[in-house]
Amino acid sequence: MKQRSRKIIVVADAEELAQKAAARLIERIWQGSDPVRICLTGGSSPQRLYRLLAGEPHRAALPWARVHWFMGDDRFVPESDPLSNMGAARRAFLDSAPVPRQNIHPIPTTANNPEVAADRYEAELKQFYGADRLDPGRPLFDLVLMGLGPDGHTASLFPHAPALEETQRWVVGVAKAGMQPFVPRVTLTFPPLASASEMLFLVDSADKRPILGRVLGGEDLPAHRAYAQGDLIWLMIRAAVPGAIK
Repeated sequence: MKQRSRKIIVVADAEELAQKAAARLIERIWQGSDPVRICLTGGSSPQRLYRLLAGEPHRAALPWARVHWFMGDDRFVPESDPLSNMGAARRAFLDSAPVPRQNIHPIPTTANNPEVAADRYEAELKQFYGADRLDPGRPLFDLVLMGLGPDGHTASLFPHAPALEETQRWVVGVAKAGMQPFVPRVTLTFPPLASASEMLFLVDSADKRPILGRVLGGEDLPAHRAYAQGDLIWLMIRAAVPGAIK
């Protein structure tokens, strides 16, 4: 697939953003071939979306047995910890929706250290993909959800971090986070994140307006570097839109 230019979609508020994101996610699932692969994100931005998926009418609209759920990054903590991205996704929808247990693919944060967890998750992704190299014509994911940190990071790819330049490894350990909470992380790198039919950024807070202006203005920040082999969509609330693109 050819890398495509960024598309910006502006909605009224966080509730409309969640509804729009749910509609796009469901559309990608029905367009995808078995097995469908969705890469989730952490933080507060996707929580409304996740809760919507667990309730009607979205719960009934999803062919849950066809869909496999992965995580773009996670804190190196147990899933029971409030800081766990997969733990938050489980509580929001994965544990209450009819998701087959084998369709949930958490980053193994019970490993000895983040690097071991990264190696194990990379091996799992490659096994699921069926190859050790990414094919531009065959995406790893049908949809990748992404967030935007106040410093411009996305996933656990922080400004000036060596992981930003990684092109061979699919998953890396992050010994020191670039901002709070200062716990080790495990994150997918740009190549597997970009191997998607759609990458969907969610920006649901007016507090993100300053950093969003810098990212969309071309500053060399991780979120600006993000790319997709398929559609690259920035879905944002009106209050977050920088003046330059209003």
